[in-house]
Amino acid sequence: MNKITKICVIGLGYIGLPTAALLANRGYDIHGVDLDQRAVDIINRGEIHIVEPELDTFVKSAVNSGRLKADTKPAEADVFIIAVPTPFHDGFIPNIDYVCAATLSIVPYIRSGNIVILESTSPVGTTDKVAELLSEQGIDICGIYIAHCPERVLPGKIMKELVENDRIVGGTTDAATKITADFYRDFVQGDVLETDARTAEMAKLTENSYRDTNIAFANELSILCDKFAINVWELIRLANRHPRVNILQPGAGVGGHCIAVDPWFIVHKGGKDAKLIRTAREVNNHKTEWTIEKIKNSALAFENETGKKAKVACMGLAFKPDIDDLRESPALSITKRLVNEGLDVLAVEPNIKSYDGLNLVNYKDAVTEADIVVFLVAHKEFKGLNIVNKLDFCGVVDR
Repeated sequence: MNKITKICVIGLGYIGLPTAALLANRGYDIHGVDLDQRAVDIINRGEIHIVEPELDTFVKSAVNSGRLKADTKPAEADVFIIAVPTPFHDGFIPNIDYVCAATLSIVPYIRSGNIVILESTSPVGTTDKVAELLSEQGIDICGIYIAHCPERVLPGKIMKELVENDRIVGGTTDAATKITADFYRDFVQGDVLETDARTAEMAKLTENSYRDTNIAFANELSILCDKFAINVWELIRLANRHPRVNILQPGAGVGGHCIAVDPWFIVHKGGKDAKLIRTAREVNNHKTEWTIEKIKNSALAFENETGKKAKVACMGLAFKPDIDDLRESPALSITKRLVNEGLDVLAVEPNIKSYDGLNLVNYKDAVTEADIVVFLVAHKEFKGLNIVNKLDFCGVVDR
């Protein structure tokens, strides 16, 4: 195969942009693609439209070197990386429309010998679907290499983990697996593990379903501890002193594009045989509803006691601490529900400037003005706050 020099990255979001910037700084010429013209313009100025530590430095360097350019349309390349969202429809049915659209968009630019990589976390069989779509469009898929390499990074540490984490590469053929794995070995310090496409897809779904199941145990414990008048944070701290016990920390639910979504891909495909994975998802979704009811009950108790409507500060909107990512965020869902149900809400999110429909305020002003302070996300700004009338669902104060 010819030397790889140019890479086209489809989707410049939380995975695509860091990947594009990293590869550009490694010497590849990167043509980044996003349908959002605003994001394209921001990137081409050497700036970023998302919050991620170190990403701004990587993007600025990549753009200034001339090795990273963003556009709304693809271009010819040696490698095409698809990194677009894979949400679900109502009823938790997987939606791969973005993957299909991205695949069709590169058809005019694919040449023999190209590598096509799906990085988007996807239901089992999606990489085969990519191959099928390309074939239907007249592409000789025997002359190209198609593989799945799911991202495995943690928001807040993406630039570090893109390089250091092990990667799983599964091709639609043995040759595709080997050639794609060799490409990743050029910039990944972790091990690059080879398998087939369907196993690679299932591996990523399994990783996130495992985490979801463990979080569900912690969330169910927190509900039980509230019922039994036990401090769940102390309970977990004590239980974790056992050498073979490692209970995770509960929260207001589970968010993010991965853990809150991926298990449903298995449930949809596995049906009645995915009992535990489905139950874990239901427990974590229930925790969000339970949290809403706890807040509403506290607000009602305050009103009954004082004769005035409670002002509620919702501390945090992101799906995890110290990032701006709102995807599938239980904290955002809780805050919006409370507003829609008529509560007087002060929304706090230090990592974003505004959000339509919410009154965003500074966290210091919120804790001063609020009658009830509700901690939903353990942002660093909230640590050490000494609040009397509070509900702490993330352990930022009580842990």
